[in-house]
Amino acid sequence: MNEEKKVKAIFNAVIVKPLEIQEGKYGNIVVPDLGKEKNEIGEILSVGPGQYSVTGEWLPTQLKRGQIVVLPTMGFTKLPYNGEDFYVGPENQILAVIE
Repeated sequence: MNEEKKVKAIFNAVIVKPLEIQEGKYGNIVVPDLGKEKNEIGEILSVGPGQYSVTGEWLPTQLKRGQIVVLPTMGFTKLPYNGEDFYVGPENQILAVIE
């Protein structure tokens, strides 16, 4: 039996698939952003259910699958899986949701 396995977030983790962003163009010349650190933008694929606080209160996650988010330049782990790259990290490090 050869079933394809899926990656699923646990606790307050979020799994994000990066989205391709176009580089700047001037006429027919592509102008790459060399040397500039950019925040990664991606789509949420999986969100864990939440976690308990230090006082024992249940804190459910706020984000949902399918939302487009901005990740910090550092802090999320790059996860290569099945020939694709994903980012995994805690929900509270997401910088913004793009609506």
